[in-house]
Amino acid sequence: MTDSLNKTEYTENVRFTLLSTDTATQARRGLITTPHGPVRTPCFMPVGTQGTVKSMVPERIRELGIDMILGNTYHLYLRPGHELIAKLGGLHRFMNWDKPILTDSGGFQIFSLGALRRITDDGVTFQSHIDGSRHMIRPEDTVRIQEALGSDIMMCLDECPPYTADTAYIEESLERTTRWAARCKAVKRRDEQALFGIVQGGFSPILRRRSLDEITALDFDGYALGGVSVGEPKERMREIVESTTPFFPANKPRYLMGVGTPEDIVESVAHGIDMFDCVMPTRNARNGMLFTNTGKVVIKNACYRDDESPIDDSCDCYTCRNYTRAYLRHLYIAREILAIILNTIHNVRFYARLMERIRTAIEKESYGEFRKRYLRNSSFNV
Repeated sequence: MTDSLNKTEYTENVRFTLLSTDTATQARRGLITTPHGPVRTPCFMPVGTQGTVKSMVPERIRELGIDMILGNTYHLYLRPGHELIAKLGGLHRFMNWDKPILTDSGGFQIFSLGALRRITDDGVTFQSHIDGSRHMIRPEDTVRIQEALGSDIMMCLDECPPYTADTAYIEESLERTTRWAARCKAVKRRDEQALFGIVQGGFSPILRRRSLDEITALDFDGYALGGVSVGEPKERMREIVESTTPFFPANKPRYLMGVGTPEDIVESVAHGIDMFDCVMPTRNARNGMLFTNTGKVVIKNACYRDDESPIDDSCDCYTCRNYTRAYLRHLYIAREILAIILNTIHNVRFYARLMERIRTAIEKESYGEFRKRYLRNSSFNV
């Protein structure tokens, strides 16, 4: 099968098809079919926190080769509200995006509030970061909110413990995450929406395997590895990915939440991860950091003042085909909005092209060589 998409592959429900594997690694290529179209895996989802990928119109995101974006339940619940979005036809119609959407449960954002939230077995009580209003979110609520949004893939509410948490707290958190997952599944009503369970357990391989066994026993449509990218050394994250992912069910999608750098993606695919999301390409674009095949370009640097070359000679994006580094530096220094737009186009396309190259390498059963070559030649200290 080629890497192209065809609208005849649309389906009423979400399902995953494993298309091929790489013999030298555990890399997998597959297809997630959804009511809003297919998603080629491994895939990267740009983050559209509040119903938009910042500075991008949906048509441009489609042109960049993105199959699915991520929306954030916490932010959309607070503003403009899931009931309003449902009244106006659901999140796809509301934001004019007709391709697949994954919504997270809002758990990570809620737990990031620190002193503004309180966790009990019943759920989470928190104060809005917008106006200080108090809210109570239970596992059942997160499913009902996501069903109202109409996303193709929903996530269970989980507890994301801090990297510094002790073993006793991580065990307690793991048990709560399992109970919450069961409650999420019990109230799910819409067959056309998939529900993914989330594996926690901190950075203990033993607790991760325990969480994996408990969550997979509930038989979700897919599984995510959560609780990473929370401040831990990169080596710890990679150890958990390497030691846990091979035990995920082979017939379900595997999602590594909140990751990450190009190297993290290339390395994690080698261990069998299918799905990724991260704010890095869009946030870094706004901060003037651009990705290329040979490392990062910090466009504000004076060395680009009269540089007539594109960001990346090998890139086929609109920005690289039409603008010089000198012009992009000028826009960024002048704080023009166009700087953010052009930078974001390039960074999102860079990630989309990386996933295309990854899928091609898996299809050709040459991912082991691709991985070695990519990690040897790339340098992203971000």
